[in-house]
Amino acid sequence: MKIVISHKDKSYQTELPKEKEPQLYGMHVGSALDGSLIGAAGYKLEIHGGSDKEGFPMRADLPGTGRKRIMLHDSPGYKGGEKGEVVRRLIRGNTISEAVAQLNVIVKEAGPTPLDQLFPKAEKAKKEE
Repeated sequence: MKIVISHKDKSYQTELPKEKEPQLYGMHVGSALDGSLIGAAGYKLEIHGGSDKEGFPMRADLPGTGRKRIMLHDSPGYKGGEKGEVVRRLIRGNTISEAVAQLNVIVKEAGPTPLDQLFPKAEKAKKEE
């Protein structure tokens, strides 16, 4: 499972090992998360959303782990078109399960080590001519 950590105006990405994923199952969007689970000891995180393996977004006000087709207008899960336009979209519930591929979290309380040091950006390979 991918974890995307947002802090101020930067974001960092890390991969959660398969054996640690069950510790997140059953948590909801908006729940607090300890940073030591992902290698950021001392950090307090909050789950803000995510998406499943097929790319459908999670929604905080839809209970459960399954997917539902709901009517949306300019809200999480759908960026609206014209004023008053309502569209039926497939959305994932707010509970984390094995179907979730990516979690988006924000930093609520920073730890002693900066995130730049914990999750360094991967250097892009330059093409040799």
